[in-house]
Amino acid sequence: MSEILKIVQRMDPEEALDEVGQALKTVFPVASEESRGRFLLELVGESQEDKVSSLVHL
Repeated sequence: MSEILKIVQRMDPEEALDEVGQALKTVFPVASEESRGRFLLELVGESQEDKVSSLVHL
């Protein structure tokens, strides 16, 4: 298990979301569009009808 996951699991859910959000503000702008799309699909799940091309350009 990754160190980040271990830390987040010990936190209050609201605090964890705030901290993860701050970390993503640093990483998201420099990640590739493909990486961001893959992350979002993993985060929200993907139905059979969903297509990567239907994601809103970030």
